[in-house]
Amino acid sequence: MPSPVSTFIEAAQAAGPDSIPTCPVPTLLDQTVARTPDAFALDFLGRRYTYRQLDHLVTRAARGLQTLGVEAGDRVGLCLPNTPYFPIFYFAALKLGAVIVNYNPLYVERELEFQIRDSGTTVMVTVDLAVIQGKLARAAAAAGLRKVVVCPFAAALPATKGVLFSLFKRGDVGRWRGDDLNVGYFELISDRTPPTLPKVDPRDVAVIQYTGGTTGQPKGATLTHANLSANCAQVIRHVGQITADQRIAGVLPLFHVFALTYVLNYGVAIGAELVLLPRFELAATLKTIRSRKVTNFPAVPTIYSAINNAPAKTRGDLSSLQYCISGGAPLPVEVKAKFEQLTGCTVVEGYGLSETSPVVSTNPLDRPGKPGSVGVLMVGTAVEIRDTDDPHHLLAQGEKGEISIRGPQVMRGYWNKPKETEEVFVDGALVTGDIGYMDEDGFLFLVDRKKDLILAGGYNVYPRVIEEAIYQHPAIRDVTVIGVPDAYRGEAPKAFVTMKAGQSATPEEIKAFLAEHLNKIEMPREIEIRDELPRTMIGKLSKKELVAEEAERAAAK
Repeated sequence: MPSPVSTFIEAAQAAGPDSIPTCPVPTLLDQTVARTPDAFALDFLGRRYTYRQLDHLVTRAARGLQTLGVEAGDRVGLCLPNTPYFPIFYFAALKLGAVIVNYNPLYVERELEFQIRDSGTTVMVTVDLAVIQGKLARAAAAAGLRKVVVCPFAAALPATKGVLFSLFKRGDVGRWRGDDLNVGYFELISDRTPPTLPKVDPRDVAVIQYTGGTTGQPKGATLTHANLSANCAQVIRHVGQITADQRIAGVLPLFHVFALTYVLNYGVAIGAELVLLPRFELAATLKTIRSRKVTNFPAVPTIYSAINNAPAKTRGDLSSLQYCISGGAPLPVEVKAKFEQLTGCTVVEGYGLSETSPVVSTNPLDRPGKPGSVGVLMVGTAVEIRDTDDPHHLLAQGEKGEISIRGPQVMRGYWNKPKETEEVFVDGALVTGDIGYMDEDGFLFLVDRKKDLILAGGYNVYPRVIEEAIYQHPAIRDVTVIGVPDAYRGEAPKAFVTMKAGQSATPEEIKAFLAEHLNKIEMPREIEIRDELPRTMIGKLSKKELVAEEAERAAAK
C-alpha cells in the first residue's frame, strides 16, 4: 500500500469523477515538508521562510494554542491581513482539530461582534495594527472572546524593514498589554514541547466561511477538510502538469475563500512559494511580480483592470507570469484581452461560491476558452439548470435557469442554521441564486443574479446592510440601494435617499456619518437625494425602476 506522504499530487493529477482524493488539510503541508523541506514556502516583503521553517512555526503555534485550551471542534478566528501569521495559525489550528473562522480585518465593530457570537469563536488571532486592534478589542469584550493572540507586524518583516516600521510607523501600532484576554505571539510560541495532536477525520469541519449569499444576514458556510482538499485536488487536476519553482502572488486576502483555496491550500500542496502582500497597492504589486519572478497571479477583475491602466513604465516587464486565474466577479472580455496583450499571459475566468470551497468551473488552460464563459466544470462536479419557478424541474441544455451544483467541494450546510441549509439544497443539489446555462461543449455561462447582491471588486455587498446603516441617519426618510456599473470594481453600491420633512443633509455629510457604520467596500460610491422614490402598487420601495434608469445612463455614456 502506498505511503500517504507525497501521494496527493499524483492522486489529484489522475483524479476522475469518482476518484478525487481527500485528506485532512494539514496533510497538504506535511507532504510538502517531507518532499521538499528546504524549498521556500513564503516570501513576505523580502523575508523568506522554507517549508521546514514554516512547519516548525506551525508546530510551536499549535502547542501554544493547545496551552490556551484550544481543543478539537473549538472555533479559532483569524483576523489577519496577508502575513506569515495567517498560514502559521491556519495549519496550527487545523492540526488540533479546531475550526478556522475567517474574519475580514476591514470589518467594522458590529460585524466582528456578530460573527464572534454567531460562530462561537473563543480564540482570535490578529496583528498589533491599531486600525484592526482597537475595534477588535471592543468587539472581543462585548462578545466574550476567551483569548486574543496579538502578533507583531514588524517582527514578520525583514530585519531592516522591521526596524524602520517600528521607528516611522509607530502610530500605526496599537496599544495592548498582556492580561487575562491578550497574549503575545512570542509568548505563545515559547513552549517547544510538541503538541498532542488528535486524529482529524476528513469529514470534520475545517473552516466556517461567512457569506451573506443574497441576504444581509451573514451565514457561515461549513467547509470540511474533505471539501477543501477535494477542491484543491480538482484545481491540481485542472491545471495539469505543474512545473518546478512556482511562485504564487498572494495579493488577494487569504481570509477570502478564493485565495484560501487557490493561493494557500493549492500553493502549499504543490510546494510553491507564496509571495504575500498585506494589501493591493498597484506599484508595489507590479514591483513584486517583477522582482520575485511571480509565475501565477490569481486576482479579481479590478486588479487586472488597474494593471491595464497603469503607465507602461510602472507596469514594466511581467513576462514571468505563466497563467492567471480571475474570480470573485465577472471578468469583462475587454479587460481579459488587454491584459493578455500587455503581458503575454493567459487569463482564465472561473466561477465559484463560498459554499463550494469555492471553485466550480474554470476556463481551460490548454485550449481556448469561450468569451463570456466561466469555463468547464471541475472534475467530479455536476451542474443542473433548474426552472426558476419550479426548482424541481430541470431544464434542457442551452436553456436559462438557476444554477445548482453537486460535487465533493459542496459544503455540509450553514453553521447552526438548519432552516437556511434546507432551503439552499433542492433534491440534494446546492442552488446558487445565479442564472445561467450550459452550452453543447460543456461551457457554463452566467446570465444574471437572482437577487440584489452587489459584487464589488470580488466582494459581496448587501444592499440591506447599507440601507439599514443609512436609515440610522436622523434626516433620512427612505433609502434604496442598488448596484451600478463601475469601471474599476465591476459594480458599486449607489444609494437613493429622501429626507424627512424639515430635515436636510448633503451626500458628503451622509457619507461622513456612514464611516462609523460601514466598511470601505460597503460605502456607496454615490448618494443621490430625491423628492420621492419608486414604489410598488402596495407601497413597497421598488428597485427595478432605478436599475433601469442607471442602465440607460450607462448606455448613454
